[in-house]
Amino acid sequence: MSDEAPPPLPPERLFRPCRLEGEDFETTAELEASETIIGQERAVEAIHFAARMDQPGYNLFVIGPAGLGKHTTVHSLLQAKAAREPAPRDWVYVHDFESPHRPKALALPPGGGRRLQEAIARLIEEVRRAVPAAFENQDYQSRREALESEFRKRQEESLEELRRKTAAEGLTVVRTPAGLALAPLRDGEVLSPEAFQQLSKEEQERIRAASEALEPALEAVVRLLPKLEQERREKLQALNEEVTAFAVGLPIDELQYRFAALPEVCEHLKAVRDDLVEHVHALFQAERGEEKRPLPGAPGFRRYEVNLLVGHDQEGGAPVVYEDNPTLPNLLGRVEHLAQMGALTTDFTLIKAGALHRANGGYLVLDVRALLTQPLAWEALKRALRGGRIVIESLASLTSPISTVTLEPQPIPLQVKVVLSGDRLLYHLLQSHDPDVPEMFKVAADFDEELRRDAAGEAAFARLIAGMAAREGLRPFTRSAVARVIERAARLADDAERLSLHLRRIADLLREADFLAREAGLERVEAAQVEEALAGQQRRGDRLRLRSLEAMERELLHIATEGQAVGQVNGLTVLSLGEIVFGRPTRITARVRIGSGRVVDIEREVAMGGPIHSKGVMILAGYLGAAFAADLPLSLAATLVFEQSYSGVEGDSASCAELCALLSAIAGVPLRQSLAITGSLDQQGRVQAIGGVNDKIEGFFDLCTARGLTGEQGVIVPASNLQHLMLRAEVVEACRAGHFAVYAVERVEQAAALLTGLPAGTRDAEGHYPEESLFGRVEARLRALAEARRAFGRADRAEGA
Repeated sequence: MSDEAPPPLPPERLFRPCRLEGEDFETTAELEASETIIGQERAVEAIHFAARMDQPGYNLFVIGPAGLGKHTTVHSLLQAKAAREPAPRDWVYVHDFESPHRPKALALPPGGGRRLQEAIARLIEEVRRAVPAAFENQDYQSRREALESEFRKRQEESLEELRRKTAAEGLTVVRTPAGLALAPLRDGEVLSPEAFQQLSKEEQERIRAASEALEPALEAVVRLLPKLEQERREKLQALNEEVTAFAVGLPIDELQYRFAALPEVCEHLKAVRDDLVEHVHALFQAERGEEKRPLPGAPGFRRYEVNLLVGHDQEGGAPVVYEDNPTLPNLLGRVEHLAQMGALTTDFTLIKAGALHRANGGYLVLDVRALLTQPLAWEALKRALRGGRIVIESLASLTSPISTVTLEPQPIPLQVKVVLSGDRLLYHLLQSHDPDVPEMFKVAADFDEELRRDAAGEAAFARLIAGMAAREGLRPFTRSAVARVIERAARLADDAERLSLHLRRIADLLREADFLAREAGLERVEAAQVEEALAGQQRRGDRLRLRSLEAMERELLHIATEGQAVGQVNGLTVLSLGEIVFGRPTRITARVRIGSGRVVDIEREVAMGGPIHSKGVMILAGYLGAAFAADLPLSLAATLVFEQSYSGVEGDSASCAELCALLSAIAGVPLRQSLAITGSLDQQGRVQAIGGVNDKIEGFFDLCTARGLTGEQGVIVPASNLQHLMLRAEVVEACRAGHFAVYAVERVEQAAALLTGLPAGTRDAEGHYPEESLFGRVEARLRALAEARRAFGRADRAEGA
C-alpha cells in the first residue's frame, strides 16, 4: 500500500442520487400502493408463527426501536388473523347466594352475556310488578285472613279454657307488661293490691292456694301462645312463598328454557328463584327503608342483576386489545367502591374488566417499558400466564400487611396470546435476568432498521410512499419528490446503500411536504416541497448546532481551520440529543518528553474517557511500539487530550487522529489545520470505518464555510466509509468547485502524508526509514530520546558511585 497522500474524492462518490430505474410513473397516484410494511419479512414470519402456534409459552416479543411501524404491523397482522377466528365466550359475574363475598363467574356463548343481562333485568321488572300484584290479589287476602282467623281462634280458645278454670276459684287472667298473670275477682272486678290486703287472712291464703294450683295451667297457656305465633308465622311464610313462587315461577321457567344448553346459568336461575321466594318481602322492605338487617351481598334487587364483564359480537372475531397504560388494575381488572354514609361499600356489580379479560380468547399487545414501570404489573402478568387464569388483585391487598374484608371474585380461565413490544436492550436484559421470559415468550420478532438500497428496494420504498400518502389522504408525490424522500431515507440510515425503515420520520416528512404544497396551492407535491420541509426540520432543531458553531467562530472553542501546528490535529465528533444529531470538530493535542514509553490518555486519567476510547489509545500505542520500537526501547512519555472537552469522551473514532498528533509531536513536523480527520485504528495501522461520517464531514464544512472556504480545507475519512457518503448538496457542490475536499484513506500512513505533506516512508533493505520521511524523523527523534535516557542513566549511576 502506498504511503503517499491520496487525491480528493470525485463529487460523484460523495452522494448517491435516486434514479428509480425500472419504475415508470409521474406521481404516486399511478403506483400500486403498498399495503404492508417492507423489509420486515423475518419479523412478519415470526408474528405469523407465534399467532398460529397454540402451545403454551409461544407468546411474542416484538423487538426494535420506536418509529419502525412495529405497532402498526403487529396490529394489522393480528387483526387480519383475528377476524377469521371465532369470537370467544362472554363472561359475566353474578351474586353467589351461598358465599356473597365470592361472586360467581359464568361463561356464555358470544352475545349470550348481553342477552342474559337483559333477560334478568326484565325478570326483575316483572318481579317488581307481579309480586305486589299477587299479594294484593283477593284470593291471597282471603287465605291470609283465614289463616290469621284460625290462629286468633286457637289463641282465644286456649285463653277461654284457662279463664273458666280460674273463674271457678274466684280468679281471672290479666295481661301485664311481663305477660299473663292471675288476679282475684270480687263482683266481676279485679281486686287492687290495697283491696287484697284488706281481705281476711283465711281468704288471702285461699286465693294464694288457688293461684298456686292454677299456675301449671297458666304456664301451659304461656308456652302455647309463642308456639302458636311461630306456627302462624311459618304458615304465613309458606303462604307467601307459595304465592311468590307462583308469581316468579313462569318467567324464570321461560329463562331456564331459553338457556337450557347452559347448565351453570340454569343452576344460577334456580338459586335466583329460591332466594326470591325466601327474601322477596325483605327486599321490598329494604327498598322502603323498613328492613333493619339487610341481606348480605348487593342491596335490594341488585343482587339478582348480571354484571356483564366482557361481551362479544358473535360475528366479530377474536379480540385484539392494546393496553397503553398497563397498571395492575388495568391488566387484571378491579373491584370499585362507592362512598355511602362515610363508608366504602362494594358488590359484584362493581367488578370491572381488565385488559386480560377483554383480550381473553384473542391477543393482548403491551409496551414492555410501560409494563415494567408499573408496580407489580409484570409479576401479575406472568402469574396469570403461568396459572392460566385471571385473579383480580388490588395493590392494597398485595402490599398492605392489614387484611381487609372485600370481594374475592371467582377466577376466570385465561387463554390469550400476549405480544410485548420493546427495544432490544430491554429484551436482552429480560432474557438474561428473568428466567420466565424464555419460557413464556419463546418467539421474537426482530424488526430491521434498514432496507437494502438496490433497484428493487427503491421501487418498494416508492410504493410504500404511495401507500402512506393514500392512507393519510395526502397529495400525490411526483417522481422527483419520491426520489428526494428516498435519498433522505438513505441519509437517515447514514448509508448510501441502505434505506432507513424509521417510518415515523418518513411519514412526518410526507405530511410536512404535503402541508407546504397545500399552502402553495399545488395539486401535487414536488421535490421543492420535500426540500423545504427538510430545511424546516433542520431550522427548528438547529439551536444547539448554531450555538456550537458560534462558539467556534468567536474563538471560545479554539478550532483552527488554517495554518499548521505541531502535535495538534482536528478530530471529528458527533453530538446526539434524541433526533437532533450534528457533527462538531474538536482539537486534539499531543505532548512528548523523555520517559519510559507510556502514552497517557488524560481523558481516562480524569475518568472522562470511556473504555472504548481508552482501548483506542492503547491500540495506537501498540502500533507505535511495533512500528518504531523493534530494536530500541520507547523512551518517551506522551500525553493525549481532547482540548476544551467538558463532558465524557467515548468511542475509538479519534484514534487515527490521536496517532497523527502523536507522530507530529515526536517528529516535530507540523500538521495542516485546514484538514480534519476521523477514523478508527487497528494495531497494523489500518484505518477502520466509523459512524456518523456524514454529520462529521458536514460539521467541519459548516465551520470552514462560516470562516470562508479557502480551497485548502477538507476532511480525511476511512475508505471503508465511502459506501456511507450521502452529503448535503452544498458540500458536494463545494467539492465540485474545488473549495473543499474529502479524502479517503486505508492506512494511517496515507492520513499522515495528507496532514504533514511528507511521505510516511517505508523501511529500506537495512530496516531504516528515509531520513526526510515522516517516519524517518519519528525514528530519529525516538533514537535521540533513547540515547538521552541512557545518558541520564549513566550519569545517575556515576553520581551514585
